[in-house]
Amino acid sequence: MQLNKKHKQVQSVRSKLALATCSLLQVTSQSAQAGEDQWKIDADLLIYSESDSRVSLVEPVVNMEKGIGEDDSINIRIITDSITGSTPNGALPTNTGVQTFTNPSGKSIYTTAAGKNPLNSTFRDQRTAISVDYTQALSRLSRITWGLNANKEYDYSAFGGSATYQQEFNNRNSTLTVGVGTSSDTWFPVGDKNTEFAPMIDGSQTTTAQPKGGEDTKTTTDFMVGWTQIINRSTLMQFNLGMSNSSGYLTDPYKIISVVDINGNPDNTGLGANSFPYLYEKRPDSRSRKTFFWKGVHHLTEDVINLSYRYFTDDWGIKSHTLDFHYRYELNGGSYLQPHLRYYSQTAADFYQHSVLNPTSTGTALPEFASNDYRLGEFVTTTMGLKYAMPVGKDSEFSMRLELMNQTYNTVGTLYGQQNTLELTPDLNATIIQFGYSLYW
Repeated sequence: MQLNKKHKQVQSVRSKLALATCSLLQVTSQSAQAGEDQWKIDADLLIYSESDSRVSLVEPVVNMEKGIGEDDSINIRIITDSITGSTPNGALPTNTGVQTFTNPSGKSIYTTAAGKNPLNSTFRDQRTAISVDYTQALSRLSRITWGLNANKEYDYSAFGGSATYQQEFNNRNSTLTVGVGTSSDTWFPVGDKNTEFAPMIDGSQTTTAQPKGGEDTKTTTDFMVGWTQIINRSTLMQFNLGMSNSSGYLTDPYKIISVVDINGNPDNTGLGANSFPYLYEKRPDSRSRKTFFWKGVHHLTEDVINLSYRYFTDDWGIKSHTLDFHYRYELNGGSYLQPHLRYYSQTAADFYQHSVLNPTSTGTALPEFASNDYRLGEFVTTTMGLKYAMPVGKDSEFSMRLELMNQTYNTVGTLYGQQNTLELTPDLNATIIQFGYSLYW
């Protein structure tokens, strides 16, 4: 999940493409499992493209499910994607002249014209991910799902596992779900890991080597408890509570933040020979998240309404709200249209700021943590789209989906000088196209 050789940035783009999930843990759906003698195969091709030649993503996905025996099942999901384009590197735009930056490898430079938002045009990555879930019936009313997943990118890898227990009650009208999961991730950045708050140095020049690390790791544990309730013959509701804790290296090794004087102008005083007026960002080494999720599904005479709400909060100061609405409108012959509306709002992290004062020229100490990563800022995302699906033969279906997304950013966060005369984080528009084909084999 990465863009611009940054797992976290690609993760941001991929999260934009996802719908609100039931919880931090992914639980295999029990509603449309394949039979014992056949595979249910879903193949999708997703294309994501941002405006102004920003990020583009092409992602094929194959999901396969098969019943084993009378009650067990296996689910296999394979994803491979390719990301290219340009993405903000964390530096402020400035009117004082051309800005120069070092590429992630540290061996070459790129520039941004005055007044333009600094973008890193080397933003690219490829990922292959696979997950396997095995659902085992423990009794007529209970089951457990064991999950394993692996993700490999050019400079990032992740391995994880999960266990989810489900118990049905009340004549199968109520279901309790409890899940736990863990993952271990490893960063091995291009050119090795940059020291947090170390100055960006032109590596193409002869200079004293800057201290760098090699790889670094983080671990994440997740816990989820949920309740699904059939209200009546037409209505179902789901409630989930999730908790997640991450520890280790949570900084983006490629993100930078501008160093400025008291007037907000770039200032590399005291940063060393061949240094640019930027520092590599620094984030806390732990993060605790909490999530509440509600979902309601109501079946009309033929059509289906699907509405969900998700509230997220963490100890970094971020709070978010997500509303997601689908309406499945049935057509003749088994075809259907499905309009989609999604609204997402987020507050900024406590340590989100657009720049830091130069300690040497201003006598001001650096903050404990600082990041100008736009994903940690305050913004609102709206998405609207339409899906069309039609049967193809007896046991297959073709679908296509088109969505338009807009992100509007607010200038919230510590800002020095008069840099607010420029657009610090331009709004973002993106187009999402998806083709799908499902069959029983």
